[in-house]
Amino acid sequence: MTPDDPLLRILACPLDKGPLHLLPPDAELHTEEALYNPRLHRRYPVVDGIPQLLPSSGQQVTEDEHRALLRRMTL
Repeated sequence: MTPDDPLLRILACPLDKGPLHLLPPDAELHTEEALYNPRLHRRYPVVDGIPQLLPSSGQQVTEDEHRALLRRMTL
């Protein structure tokens, strides 16, 4: 998935139906590609290019992780 992928414009969080932000993989942090909902602090994995958007697939992140993810989103 790329930041300009048209699919990103129509994907929504399954819980609050709001927009999601693409988080590219980060080798330093050992994180995979994911979609992030900063409003609910939930991260959804992207596996083999396919977003896993079931509510049970989302992972709640801590406040520290949330701040780090916000920094990644603004870079």
